Amino acid sequence: MAITVSIELNRELDMPAGYDKVFDLLADVPASASHFPKVQNLVDLGDNTYRWEMEKVGVDKHAIQSIYACKYYADKDNGKITWEPVKGEGNGVVKGSWTLKAKDDNTTSVKFQTSAELTVPLPSLLKLAISPVIKHEFNSLVDTYMNNLKKAF
Repeated sequence: MAITVSIELNRELDMPAGYDKVFDLLADVPASASHFPKVQNLVDLGDNTYRWEMEKVGVDKHAIQSIYACKYYADKDNGKITWEPVKGEGNGVVKGSWTLKAKDDNTTSVKFQTSAELTVPLPSLLKLAISPVIKHEFNSLVDTYMNNLKKAF
C-alpha cells in the first residue's frame, strides 16, 4: 500500500549578483545541488540528466527517502532553466523552472517554481497525518536552499 503526496512551491527572491553569475550557477546542476540540504547522492545519468537521492527522513521502518530524476534545460538568452521528470526513476516525479531577470549589474531577480509528487509506502490511513509533514519538510528544504544560494553570492 502506498500514498502519493503532491507539492507545489513558488519562491521569488533577489540574488546579490549579476545575471551571468547567477544563471551559470543555477544552470550547473551539481554546483546548484551542492547548496541543497539533505542530498545523499546526486547521480549524473548523462545528457544533463540527474538522479537526486535524498537523505532518509523519519525513524526506522517509518523512514522515507525521496528519489527522483530530472532532465535539465538551460536557455540563457530567455532567462529560463527548466527540469522535466524522468519516468521510472525512484518514487518521485518532479518538474519546475527558474526564471531569471537582471535588475541591475549586481542584482538578479529569480523565480523558482516546482511541483512534485512523492509516492511513499505507507497505509492510506496515514495520508492525512503524513502529507502535511512531507510538505513542511519540502518547504523547509527549499527555504534553506534559497538561503544557501543567496550566501553563495
